[in-house]
Amino acid sequence: MQKKVKVKPNSKQQKIEEQADGSLTVYLKSPPVDGKANEELIKLLAEKFDLSKSDIRIKSGLSSRQKLIEIDIGI
Repeated sequence: MQKKVKVKPNSKQQKIEEQADGSLTVYLKSPPVDGKANEELIKLLAEKFDLSKSDIRIKSGLSSRQKLIEIDIGI
């Protein structure tokens, strides 16, 4: 499964909002430095979907706020 994700780093609180089009907006406390925001994003998504962090990959947009995330739900 693939999801479009818009990341907002340096937010006051962590949260995930699902948009009407099925994409996600993720608010992260981490700054976008040295991959910290990407690590926090993967951790949050793993908790949301009840998966391990290795089941979630950033397919595109590593250094962008717009990312394409691949989630291996192992059907």
